[in-house]
Amino acid sequence: MKKYITVLACSLFLSSPAWSGEMIDDPLLSMVIVDQLEVQVGDGDDPLVWEAEGWLGYDLNKLWLKTDGEYLDGRIEDVEVQALYSRAIAPFWDVQIGWRGDLRPQPERNWLALGVKGLAPYFFDVDAAVFIGESGQTAARLQAEYEIMFTRKLILVPDVEVNFHGRDDEELGIGSGLSDIEAGLRLRYEIRREFAPYVGITWKHLYGDTADFAEAEGEDRDDVRFVIGLRAWF
Repeated sequence: MKKYITVLACSLFLSSPAWSGEMIDDPLLSMVIVDQLEVQVGDGDDPLVWEAEGWLGYDLNKLWLKTDGEYLDGRIEDVEVQALYSRAIAPFWDVQIGWRGDLRPQPERNWLALGVKGLAPYFFDVDAAVFIGESGQTAARLQAEYEIMFTRKLILVPDVEVNFHGRDDEELGIGSGLSDIEAGLRLRYEIRREFAPYVGITWKHLYGDTADFAEAEGEDRDDVRFVIGLRAWF
């Protein structure tokens, strides 16, 4: 993982205005967004789930770090980390390349990540990527969300995530083809722009062999959960 982050950081530095000799009217900036930090309540266990990302860089070139995961019964059950070099190619759109690591559950999986991230027409926030694994595995993911502003402080956010895999990974209970769709609806109240508690609901459905693997472990194809959480950025 360290070598991937080092390469990305070097690429960011070499492309900076200071290195190229240009006048520095494009300052080095950073941002961290904890988009979801929530307890999910439903049948069975009630995990703590997080989704966060941050970036460091300039107007055109940035280093992005992304992570999401699940904490349950005193241990981390699932965790994914991405380290990406991001380059702006159009207003509101970046291309990204880097490393994705699925650190939990075991066995660990490492991927080359290639994607685009930006603001689509009608203000849909889109993050789409394809992944190439160490042993020829392939995967793809599409995430999208939209903000509906009832007032300046009360905001409803529908979101969806769709995952595809090129072949079965029985060790991790993942089947080929469309593996799962997860949709959510979260209503947040911005006490400040940087601090917003929320409540909501999520629904996840498993497909194909992924659903069969889950049912063999005593899990359901469908899972509906109520959530209460916090969104923050700085």
